[in-house]
Amino acid sequence: MPELNFAFCDYEKIAASLNTGKLSSAELTHIYLRNIQNSGPVNAFISLFAHEATRKAEEIDRHRHDGNPAKLAGLVLAVKDNICMQQAQTTCGSRILRNYRSPYTATVIQRLAAEDVIFLGKTNMDEFAMGSSNEHSAFAAVHNPHDLHCVPGGSSGGSAAAVAAGCCTAALGSDTGGSIRQPASFCGVLGLKPTYGRVSRYGLVAFASSLDQIGPIARSAADCAAILQVIAGPDPSDATCSRTAIPDYASFLNRDVKGLRIGLPQEYFVSGIEAPVRTALQDAASMLKSAGAELIDVSLPHTDYAIAAYYIIATAEASANLARFDGARYGSRSPGAQSLDDLYINSRTAGFGPEVKRRIMLGTFVLSSGYYDAYYGQAQKVRTLLRQDFTRAFEQTDLLLAPTCPTTAFAIGEKTDDPLTMYLSDVYTVSVNLAGLPAISMPCGKDPRGLPIGLQLIGKPFDEGTLLRVTDFLQRHHRPSAAEEYILPAGLYQAKVGSR
Repeated sequence: MPELNFAFCDYEKIAASLNTGKLSSAELTHIYLRNIQNSGPVNAFISLFAHEATRKAEEIDRHRHDGNPAKLAGLVLAVKDNICMQQAQTTCGSRILRNYRSPYTATVIQRLAAEDVIFLGKTNMDEFAMGSSNEHSAFAAVHNPHDLHCVPGGSSGGSAAAVAAGCCTAALGSDTGGSIRQPASFCGVLGLKPTYGRVSRYGLVAFASSLDQIGPIARSAADCAAILQVIAGPDPSDATCSRTAIPDYASFLNRDVKGLRIGLPQEYFVSGIEAPVRTALQDAASMLKSAGAELIDVSLPHTDYAIAAYYIIATAEASANLARFDGARYGSRSPGAQSLDDLYINSRTAGFGPEVKRRIMLGTFVLSSGYYDAYYGQAQKVRTLLRQDFTRAFEQTDLLLAPTCPTTAFAIGEKTDDPLTMYLSDVYTVSVNLAGLPAISMPCGKDPRGLPIGLQLIGKPFDEGTLLRVTDFLQRHHRPSAAEEYILPAGLYQAKVGSR
């Protein structure tokens, strides 16, 4: 039996080796640190906690056999750099926060730390989570591990690329309009966006407060389930966090799909989807049908309005949330200002990148006197219609199956001069955020260039369990013809135990 390459294993396999002594947490952490060092072109990380991670790993190794290990003991996690960790750099991928260190720790980090997770570092991202390609970072673009000439998706591109490149066991991302699912699709990993309110947002630097949600990026449904089990649940520090009961997500794994009603939104299978993406989804749907699921055509008639509504609501909320970064309250202060207005203008001009400025200006415009009702008010009405579309679809289905993205990863620089085309990359993901629903992206094959294709499953509110059930089933039983062995570009280090 070939030796396991633990850098590309899920936590379930890693935990088994940790518990039998075949692998130590210190060895695993070293493997990941070496992979990060030797996968420089990917540029997945903004900051590393090499010393702290190694020390934590050695501590876990010392105590592993003293008693029952914690739920996620030894899981090596990367954290998107808009999630706060006390005294750690939190840049949000922006120049304006390049020297900021958080005075507190996000709830999700506190909960994971209590389960002996090892935090490896903070991952690169589109500035303030505004982007679909991870090219909008003050710390340079992230590259897709499958093809270094392509984007990894955004805004959680660093987190997805880090998992795909074997630089961590799993990662945390945030999803405002597809920022977990789209990079997961482009990088060939799993990305779960929980129901709005399922996971605390305390300690997540806000982009659009009614849309943002933290979720895991990992290699398996089991890993997503294990991480969600820890981070989900009410939080007195977040008034929007739901008290809805949390099921045992592991109980949804290793089950069949017989009797499940799976909806196919007709508006999501139209022209514009690349042929390999369409074929991969049809193959997966056929496989589910042959396994006993019922496929049902459904309609989401207001889909065409989702992008417009999203980019009004999201930019309006971003305009309000980012007002605090002015060089006085938060953010780097521009020197030489002669007045308060100069301080604000100079600090924000120097600190924000072009995409953030574009969205702030758009958001300020749609909230301005005379335009609020015409734009923001109308967008909120469309949001209600979209939510009603999903409610009607779920009256006859248990979940929906759709593309994550209409294409596979595009080339770096291909869409930077055309923001509208870039925004359309999120055409199948933004509706989920507007409706507050859970969704997951999982790999379901590759295109002729070897780039991953993502399948998206969309669930009823707080029904992440059913999404994990179907994802796990597909991972265990669906073997698409294009799913070749995972191969990374030459030069990206793939370490094994004992490589020092």
